[in-house]
Amino acid sequence: MTSAHRTSRAHERGFTLIETIAALALMGLLLTALASITAEFLPSWNRGLDRIQRSELIGIALERIGADLAAAEFVPANRETKQPLFDGSELSVTFVRTSLGPNAGPGLDIVRLGEIRDRGEFVTVRSQARFTPLANGVSFSEQVHLGGPVVLLRAPYRLSFAYAGPDRVWKNVWRDADRLPAMIRLTVRDAGSQKVLSVSTIAPIHVQIPSDCTKPDGNCGDKRNSDSAPDLGNAADPGKT
Repeated sequence: MTSAHRTSRAHERGFTLIETIAALALMGLLLTALASITAEFLPSWNRGLDRIQRSELIGIALERIGADLAAAEFVPANRETKQPLFDGSELSVTFVRTSLGPNAGPGLDIVRLGEIRDRGEFVTVRSQARFTPLANGVSFSEQVHLGGPVVLLRAPYRLSFAYAGPDRVWKNVWRDADRLPAMIRLTVRDAGSQKVLSVSTIAPIHVQIPSDCTKPDGNCGDKRNSDSAPDLGNAADPGKT
């Protein structure tokens, strides 16, 4: 009786071959279903992660550009002119700021933020050169050779600029003005869809008038050897320069 009972219990231990095959079949079905779900979900996850990473990179680039523009200085090109060295268009902006960098000594830099073509694509870069007084009658490109381009924004995204004075009227061009713009709008678009991204922002300019101008409206006519102050709004309007 005892020997027969032990033999019966021994046959009940473990899985039979049929049970093992059935378990493997179920596991295969589960793995197939899991792989199918993962194959559908993973691309969407990757696309969402890529969008988040691109938004973060664009945000960092705009923060750096905004900090650069905020540091723009009212610096004339030479002693003969009273207008600041500033040239703003829809796709680029050139200005003067305090030198920035680990090896930069005291002084000023001419900085250009704008598009160039790199391997057939438009990229937004930051280029700079040491500021020295410019000669009259000679083009800016002949006197200033910008170098050290640093890529800030790559395709498919494109950056455009707009400029406004204290009146908050936005213009696509700001040049030959008696003061710097009060703010610059940075607009990032997807080159394919032309959709404006939500990370677009406005950068304020801390200095718009000469440092020796004590009048709150910036009309320092006595500093310009003229009987009356110019109309800053008209001077800043590219259609009236």
